Amino acid sequence: MTLAIRNALIHDGAGSDPITGDVLIEGDRIVEVGIVSGGADDDIDVGGLSLAPGFIDVHTHDDFAALVHRDMAFKTRGGVTTCIVGNCGFGAAPFDAAMVMGKSLYPDMEPPVYEGYAGYLAALDEYPPGVNIGVLAGHGTIRLAAMGNERRPPTDDEMAAMHASLSEAVDAGVLGLSTGLIYEPGRYAETEELIELTAGLRGTSALYASHMRNEGEQLLEAVNEAIRIGAEAGVPVQISHHKVTGEANWGLVSQSLALIDEARERGQIVNADQYPYTAGSTVLRAVMQNQMFDNRTGAEGVVIASCISRPEWEGRSIASFSEEWDLTPMEAAQRIVDQEDGTSVVIHSMCEPDVETVLAHPSTMIGSDGIPTLDGKPHPRLFNTFARVLGHYSRDRGVLSMAEAIRRMTGYSADTFGLVDRGYVRPGAFADLVVFDPETVIDRGTFADPNQYPTGIHRVYVNGVEVVNGDTPTGALPGRALRRVDG
Repeated sequence: MTLAIRNALIHDGAGSDPITGDVLIEGDRIVEVGIVSGGADDDIDVGGLSLAPGFIDVHTHDDFAALVHRDMAFKTRGGVTTCIVGNCGFGAAPFDAAMVMGKSLYPDMEPPVYEGYAGYLAALDEYPPGVNIGVLAGHGTIRLAAMGNERRPPTDDEMAAMHASLSEAVDAGVLGLSTGLIYEPGRYAETEELIELTAGLRGTSALYASHMRNEGEQLLEAVNEAIRIGAEAGVPVQISHHKVTGEANWGLVSQSLALIDEARERGQIVNADQYPYTAGSTVLRAVMQNQMFDNRTGAEGVVIASCISRPEWEGRSIASFSEEWDLTPMEAAQRIVDQEDGTSVVIHSMCEPDVETVLAHPSTMIGSDGIPTLDGKPHPRLFNTFARVLGHYSRDRGVLSMAEAIRRMTGYSADTFGLVDRGYVRPGAFADLVVFDPETVIDRGTFADPNQYPTGIHRVYVNGVEVVNGDTPTGALPGRALRRVDG
């Protein structure tokens, strides 16, 4: 089966100037780029629209969404063809510990029981989603399985159990190890524990990705810790959702970016990802545990995104509950968590100049960090991240050229995470492709009404199979589990 996409403005994913031409696909691969003569089994003229590699969402929490919402339309309709899961220390294995995370998002979820990361990847092989899935092992999940929520260093036996879990993950083909150092139990790990465990990746192409210990007044210390872990373990570093929170700390990103530059000048591999918004999102319990009401974020800026048992609370700030119940913000938050432990929130705590500063820096690629609770009012980044970068920040604001914005979502991401033959439009690459209108592409979701698909995305292909045609997902499930290839 051959497919020719003709008359496209082709972006190659490497940041080169686009060319007008055709792309010929045979099966799941691109076989020709340029002026393709002759016919194909299926010919599509896209009338001068832009064609790019499918977007790679390097920071997601879609580990179980890929099994529960297999069409992954909330990603594919935004042009995403590959998701990296397992971020912030929350991994898909060991199974029982992973269910603690998964059930907080999907209480009725009954995934196939599997063993280890090999089992999780095999489950994706058996029940493929609409996008490709690359996997990070989660330190928090591994630690939870080895020693529960203990606030202490691991014993020798517990450390050995963590090493065994990570070794299984590495053998299965994970792309790296992630940490979530504001979450239980990852927040209880000392730097030396993280160095020792991360060193288990040395000699592979796997990386260390970190939701750092602090993204506020101690941002610089946290960046230095991440860089130190990578340097001493001998592993590349990925700084997750690079930002600074709290008005008193705005502007610190210039110094954190300088730390990345200094590490790179020393020869260390350090990269970062970002979602293009001035608000973040996490579970309410984490806001409480990290005393964010007291230090960085006012209760008015913390808004309930999803509360499964009390959907009428969604869209309301913690300040509104504090006033209604005549409680302090912490007491009001505790009452909400007592009602629904998995309550997620949107946190308005960043500034636009910092977002643009981080986005413009050459270390930054794009990751949505969306929490895939499709009911309620999730952060609009879940549906709209990539269209927002293309439309708002590239076309309208000029922070990046269109070619460079696409590179940050495709080739750069594929190279960083070791996704072989993905992220580029070139002969031999997998046919993960998006066709979009550069004049109209834009995010549509808002914080008040987030579950809206972006506009301007016309066609999306995963492994040569069309998954989006216009505004309609095709229902095809051609995604694959992506395993690390060393050497």
